[in-house]
Amino acid sequence: MGKKRIATQSEEELLQERTKLEEEKKKTKARKRGVSQGRMYISATYNNTMMTLADKNGKVLSWSSAGNLGFKGTKKATPYAASEVANVISEKAEKMGMEEIDIFVKGVGSGRSSALRALAAKNIIINSIKDITPIPHNGCRPKRPRRV
Repeated sequence: MGKKRIATQSEEELLQERTKLEEEKKKTKARKRGVSQGRMYISATYNNTMMTLADKNGKVLSWSSAGNLGFKGTKKATPYAASEVANVISEKAEKMGMEEIDIFVKGVGSGRSSALRALAAKNIIINSIKDITPIPHNGCRPKRPRRV
């Protein structure tokens, strides 16, 4: 057996090949999903802010929350945490090729408005914003009066 020849490439050529492969992967993932329109569900509670990205049929594509990003305790319910969650989820939407979204907001937390502002600052077109916070209309029967 003779000597084996080992083909060597310069670092620049390796970097160029790697970037080409990464770009092709990103394109194929976006094409596979083929999502141009979708829905964004924002749940802003007193303790956390959660955002879910779905397609038109309601199939969940991605989600994120303030706790998922590393905020702990009372910091999860801050407007800053909500804007960070919105930034992360909008980047995911852009990678999927999403251009238009309908937003559904639920809850009474402090992150509602800041999450909406952060989404409006991105390149995604917002078709509608709907508040789906559950409101009791007459609700359940009240507790009986206390006898002293």
